[in-house]
Amino acid sequence: MPALTTSTSHASSRSQNNDSLSARTPLLRHTNSNNTYHRPCCQQEECEHGTLSPHASRPNSSSSINPSQSNSNHDAYTPMHMSHNPQANDNQNTAGDYGGRYPGQRDLQHGILGDAVADGLLADGTGGDGAADEGDGDGERGKLRAAVKGMSTTQWLAKRHGVKGRRIMYLAYYFPFLNWITQYRWSYLQGDLIAALTMASFYIPMSLSYASNLGHIPPINGLYSFVFNPLIYALLGSCPQMVVGPEAAGSLLVGTVVRSSVDQGQIGDDDDAMNAAVAGVVTGMAGAVIFVAGLTRLGFLDSVLSRPFLRGFISAIGFVILVDQLIPEMGLTRRAKHDPGGVSHGSSVQKLVFLVQNVKYAHGLTCGVAFGSFAIILVCRQMKRFIQPRYPSVAYIPDRFIVVVLSAVFAWRFDWDSKGLEILGDVESSTGAPFPFRWPFVPSHMHHVREAMSTSFLIALLGFFESSVAAKSLGGGGGQGEAIQGMSLSANRELVALGVANIIGGCFMALPAFGGYGRSKVNASTGGRTPMSSIILSLITIICILFLLPYFYYIPKSVLSAMISVVAYSLIEEAPHDIRFFLHIRGFSELTLMLLIFASTIFYSLPLGIALGVGLSLLSVIRHSTKPRIQILGKVPGTTDQFENAEDNPQALEFVEGCLIVKIPEPLTFANTGDLKNRLRRLELYGTTSAHPALPRVRAPEHNKNIIFDVHGVTSIDGSGTQVLTEIVDSYIDRGERVFFCRVPKRDHPVYKMFGRSGILARCGGEGHFVKNVGEALRLAERADEGEEEFYRDHPEESPG
Repeated sequence: MPALTTSTSHASSRSQNNDSLSARTPLLRHTNSNNTYHRPCCQQEECEHGTLSPHASRPNSSSSINPSQSNSNHDAYTPMHMSHNPQANDNQNTAGDYGGRYPGQRDLQHGILGDAVADGLLADGTGGDGAADEGDGDGERGKLRAAVKGMSTTQWLAKRHGVKGRRIMYLAYYFPFLNWITQYRWSYLQGDLIAALTMASFYIPMSLSYASNLGHIPPINGLYSFVFNPLIYALLGSCPQMVVGPEAAGSLLVGTVVRSSVDQGQIGDDDDAMNAAVAGVVTGMAGAVIFVAGLTRLGFLDSVLSRPFLRGFISAIGFVILVDQLIPEMGLTRRAKHDPGGVSHGSSVQKLVFLVQNVKYAHGLTCGVAFGSFAIILVCRQMKRFIQPRYPSVAYIPDRFIVVVLSAVFAWRFDWDSKGLEILGDVESSTGAPFPFRWPFVPSHMHHVREAMSTSFLIALLGFFESSVAAKSLGGGGGQGEAIQGMSLSANRELVALGVANIIGGCFMALPAFGGYGRSKVNASTGGRTPMSSIILSLITIICILFLLPYFYYIPKSVLSAMISVVAYSLIEEAPHDIRFFLHIRGFSELTLMLLIFASTIFYSLPLGIALGVGLSLLSVIRHSTKPRIQILGKVPGTTDQFENAEDNPQALEFVEGCLIVKIPEPLTFANTGDLKNRLRRLELYGTTSAHPALPRVRAPEHNKNIIFDVHGVTSIDGSGTQVLTEIVDSYIDRGERVFFCRVPKRDHPVYKMFGRSGILARCGGEGHFVKNVGEALRLAERADEGEEEFYRDHPEESPG
């Protein structure tokens, strides 16, 4: 900022002391003479207040700005459609400008439409009518008001600091493609191409497995998830290196909805077209849920689900997938379909019982191909982990692609399909068109919509959580060394991008697709630096659908099942680490939650585990948010102004006779004030909030003669919280007790204004009962207890005379 630089014109006239001062840090450099950076009360020619000191006053000129020091590296990371010229309006960019909110009233247009629409689409692009620049004289204030009338805070700051392209900056923020495409270089293409080819070799066969074995839809519908979703995310997403695609958990949840529709007789078990349509409804609904969440700015939802819930649920999904895939891996698919107990749609325990009872009917060749492929992939993965730190290029070896290709060649060459090995067969669309379009939200699909509502919501929540973890681990653009600059990571924009991608994917009956940590790390580690790798991945998938589908004919289904089993194993292998950690810290409540979710999923069904886990997590969040964290304070021995929580270590603190010091360390809202009266009552009766209300009173009433509220943490308060606090203060005053408030925000703060409007200020005794700290409140209480004359006799240093 210009405020952090100083004039070079004074450098030659400064003394040697000033040279030593400027050698410390630019923040401590300042001038005296005519351009005084600190208040006249400083009375020091060579002070160290600096331009960031609270004692520093606003400079009256921009002449102290050193052009050679102002953002010298700015062009290295500013997108092409924007530029920043701090010297564009010298009379506006004063050296003491710290930014801040536009000091005017927010107009109706910005309040309803928002800044992006009001400034980006409806404004003239100049950030105002350009009638005048800011001046320092009183005669310029009218011109300033005219110039900034109807401007948002963003436009006001952009105008003051000479930011160009103020209209297009909104479009580039909400449509990141315009940002990164202007920064793209041909040198990035090689890495993006290699990364896309590597991901295609890994995940195109995997998408076939997800669709056929987990989603119970035609395999080609899994490929559609790599056609549309990565492309849409590359245009709208805010994390350059993240790649979206289908995941095991989402695919399995789609399969549960498809199986449920089959069980209810709404579709046939072998009706591929209707199965795909149901998958499209689920994907479209998940996209709609997450899209609406983005528009309503619900990006904080990625913090709702607790770690124990996620670990228990993901481990349960891994176990369910492993058991499910054992049936095709052992060649028992047909026997399971004709099982009178309906084991294909049963719980994991039922399937395990079925496997034990029918292990003698397992197909030898199928078992050999499946378990051999599983072992090879697992060994290659472990070898990569061991070798990759020393030889990073080993990550480029497509071991899974090689396994798939070799198994297909062997199946064709040795005619394994005639020996009982199931192969993929013809991979084609259920409608015959390569990219069939079918709008999922039609009246004839309403019964599927009702069936898929809860599952779609969970798919959206889990998908966004995993995408959020991947995006945060990779980071948004803008860091040092990143190829793409200026792309700040935004949870709400991620929701919009993922929502649009899945709505479009649902129109083509694709599986739900979200950002995956493993897939995105493969992209980053193999050279992908920009969203172009996602676009190339989409193009490769399109080429596969149009020209390479006949070559998928001989891929053994058992190999695809083995690939999914490897993914399921990776979902489970992290569980022991978390279990050991919670055992070590004695987190038995977390372990209980994990066990409940895992057991309910395994022994009953996936929907029950989902409902139980989400319900318990939400209850935990609600319980935490509605519990006021008030504290009773005690004085640290040997000090006069240090107070700590008396419940943590009561023996180490001094008891203040006749006073109850209560600290409220958080904002007061309708959510956490419901039980505030009861918890304050416990402090009055027992001196702690942990005592059971059955205990008789142990704290004498005379110790509550003075109630001191330390409200430093109350940075905001709503109407409900104000009403409850007013009732509490009234009850104390009616009982003849004195109430003091300390560390209250300044008079122009909304909290202070709320105290005044509600009558709390007047009921306590006016501004005299609103003091700076607890020590001052104690002196006021002591003064009131002893009487003014006696107090000043014992404390002459406090006497106003």
